[in-house]
Amino acid sequence: MSADVSLTRHISSDQPRVLVVDGSRVVRQLIERVLKAELPNAIVIGCGSGAEAQRHLADGVIDLVTTALRLPDMDGLELARLVRESGNQAYIPVIVVSGDVQERLVARTLSSHVTDYFDKALGFDALAAFIRGYVKPAEQIDGEVLYVEDSRVVALATRRMMEKCGFKVSHVVSVEDALALLETARAQGRGPGADLVLTDVNLKGELSGGDLLERIRGTFGYGKGELPVLVMTGDDNPANQAGLLRAGANDLVHKPIEERLLVNKLQFQLRVARRLREQAGGNA
Repeated sequence: MSADVSLTRHISSDQPRVLVVDGSRVVRQLIERVLKAELPNAIVIGCGSGAEAQRHLADGVIDLVTTALRLPDMDGLELARLVRESGNQAYIPVIVVSGDVQERLVARTLSSHVTDYFDKALGFDALAAFIRGYVKPAEQIDGEVLYVEDSRVVALATRRMMEKCGFKVSHVVSVEDALALLETARAQGRGPGADLVLTDVNLKGELSGGDLLERIRGTFGYGKGELPVLVMTGDDNPANQAGLLRAGANDLVHKPIEERLLVNKLQFQLRVARRLREQAGGNA
């Protein structure tokens, strides 16, 4: 999940062109159907192989690429690399769509050429909403973020990123302060008291972002859908990253923070959490 400069590319067209690469014709048709429902003006181009995708990439401008990990003629990560090496398409978002992406994510074996990932298990409707976050980022999602960061400079810049996109941000400088807010909200019957937690890993004080994650999932018992947690880290160590994901982080946000990527991850996690709550309410 590389925060590459593709995310700063301005998509000015009202008809975003999305290249969907998957060896299954049925899957391509399903993705196209839900994309057209979510983005009626989108131009969806289906490709059954990496070679076919390369031809379309060479022929014209593409705003976003989704690819399966396993293609008939190459690995999806190889296609991502070829996209990055193409001069006129080097900066577009490349999204891996796969049923086993979580295992690769935990193992940190996703290529740096991949902008982001999507787990097929979440469903194609969720995928369409996810893609909208890239090609139509102006959509406002309201939600309250509990933000834990002890650097004044980083906190000021990141808070501005979130607030200008419609998020309400409660900022604290330590895990101890965050736990106090969570405990107060629970005692008052307000659940977590926030819709999402965004925390740095390394913080001043006795407790780290990893400790906060452990308390949220263990002591408070909030699941990933009930209280999503995004962890910010500048640590490139695969074992440390995998440990955070296994401990219950919904996703990682790599430092230095890239605004478009951060906002898209926040919006996506909020959408999924709300959809899960709606489903739970409907089944009650």
